[in-house]
Amino acid sequence: MTLTTFDDLGLSKNIVATLTTLGFTTPTPIQEKGIPVVLGGRDLIGLAQTGTGKTAAFGLPMIEMLLKDEKRPDNRTTRALILAPTRELVNQIGDNLRSYLRRLPLKINQVVGGASIGKQQLQLEKGTDILVATPGRLLDLVARNAISLRAVRYLVLDEADQMLDLGFIHDLRKISKMVPPKRQTLLFSATMPPSIADLAASFLTDPLKIAVSPPGKAADKVEQHVHFVAGQNAKTEMLKKILNDNPDGRSIVFLRTKHGAEKLMKHLDATGYSVASIHGNKSQGQRERALKGFRDGEIKTLIATDVAARGIDIPAVSHVFNYDLPEVPDAYVHRIGRTARAGRDGIAIAFCGPDEGRLLRDVEKLMGIEIPVASGEPPANLARPARPQRRGGGGGGNNRNHQGQGQGRGKSEGGAKADGRPAGKPGHRKGQNRSGANPGGQAQGRPGGRPARPARSGTAGGRRREA
Repeated sequence: MTLTTFDDLGLSKNIVATLTTLGFTTPTPIQEKGIPVVLGGRDLIGLAQTGTGKTAAFGLPMIEMLLKDEKRPDNRTTRALILAPTRELVNQIGDNLRSYLRRLPLKINQVVGGASIGKQQLQLEKGTDILVATPGRLLDLVARNAISLRAVRYLVLDEADQMLDLGFIHDLRKISKMVPPKRQTLLFSATMPPSIADLAASFLTDPLKIAVSPPGKAADKVEQHVHFVAGQNAKTEMLKKILNDNPDGRSIVFLRTKHGAEKLMKHLDATGYSVASIHGNKSQGQRERALKGFRDGEIKTLIATDVAARGIDIPAVSHVFNYDLPEVPDAYVHRIGRTARAGRDGIAIAFCGPDEGRLLRDVEKLMGIEIPVASGEPPANLARPARPQRRGGGGGGNNRNHQGQGQGRGKSEGGAKADGRPAGKPGHRKGQNRSGANPGGQAQGRPGGRPARPARSGTAGGRRREA
């Protein structure tokens, strides 16, 4: 019999009642398959694209088991440890877990870089049931004797492939020696490169593997398009045209470098767009303010590096732009996963410059598709046939114009106050009342030639980057 409700998964009545209050009645595939496995005590490898409910898949059964064991944590210890690659993902996981814990006596703490380590030490003094952390800040706190991992019974590695991409492999191996060998370990990832298989072999014991979508597969409701453009200026003009033509949309624009993201943000801001940026050079406070403005609808366009490609769950994002194609093709999947969330449709638009043909080819090879062309001619180094410009939407049979634009989705959530800038076209300007939603690289390419491919799996000198 197919499991169709949370009651069928073995969760307690209290937790099911809380989920019902939150509006969750039917588990997603990763939840349906994963929750019984975790409740059964098995180690688990869960493969699922972003936005499929992985936090509940490991969080709900973990809460269930912690509640059954009424032992309180000792001072400066934690019973469950969840590791995630970015500050934003740590905060999102913590917020989600707290929503499941209404009126339940479990304590959750979060520790990330960029925040006061002294305050975090005080929070951990009396122990915590669940600790959500970035690996680097966790090790900093261990070095200060603010937290011991000797009591960890449940270990979760979330978005494990990005943790390796960000250089956390050595930190993870250090942490694995600090937690007890007798524990339950859960590893979740959107992709399964060989490096993840190696990591799983060293962390997990006889794990069960669950895959609810093939690695490299985008969300079903994402309509994809590519524009072949002459260079960066052409990308900027194309971006502004599409933003203007979609006044009700909320968009995330991904670039490879922090400098490029900030430069584009300042240009759009100076020309009257409602825009903010998020990248590794921003303080935690700046990042949180940008995300809040974007989530609340006051900011219509978020300019980002891959620091925001995961862990930002804002369902109303209508458009994702790959202004720069990513160096690592897996990142494309994570970027466009910021749209078409919570059952909505979404549009992913890529700009491919003359020196980015190889990057587009790598993305298409990973995904097993040829992304429909919206405009322009493919560069000479892209081995795909030239085709005429399309006037119907390319992907998924949806009939939209040749720019791949379509209407924004969601109700109007209100905009920022007018700031005296010229009104211009209505799309994404400050002082307008619109809607939409969701967030989002790094690694500088060689000028005028092929971009350099970064080391995978955190092998670049073994150095971690606190995202």
